[in-house]
Amino acid sequence: MKVADSPDPSVAEHVRRYLATDGESGHMEGGVTNLVLTYRGRKSGGLYRTGLFYGEDDGRYVLVASGSAITHTHPQWYLNVAAEPEVEVQIRGERFTARARTAEGGERERLWNMMVERAPVYRVYEARSRRTIPVVVLERTGAA
Repeated sequence: MKVADSPDPSVAEHVRRYLATDGESGHMEGGVTNLVLTYRGRKSGGLYRTGLFYGEDDGRYVLVASGSAITHTHPQWYLNVAAEPEVEVQIRGERFTARARTAEGGERERLWNMMVERAPVYRVYEARSRRTIPVVVLERTGAA
């Protein structure tokens, strides 16, 4: 099945570069680790992919659904993953399946603080947004 890349040209270029080099180019961008997330559209059923910053926590991978600095709605990838949590992940040359869930309560706060340490720009996004920015946990389910 064909996979559509992000409509943002810079993100789409980043994903293509990452995939072509197994993350040799693109895994570390702006001092933060990046992965490629492939997910299913909640309305279309089609496959989409995007590149995202990630952190690691006890064998799990952590994402922040920040969108851009002025976005007051959740990014499309997050809305899709919340509806269809089975995803595929690529970190460097490794591909695997995972199940996504939104962290809540104390776990969300702890993981949010961890991610802000890795990418302080999230604090700026938080200050500019009228929403609570979701923190997503990816737990491996198998090989891709």
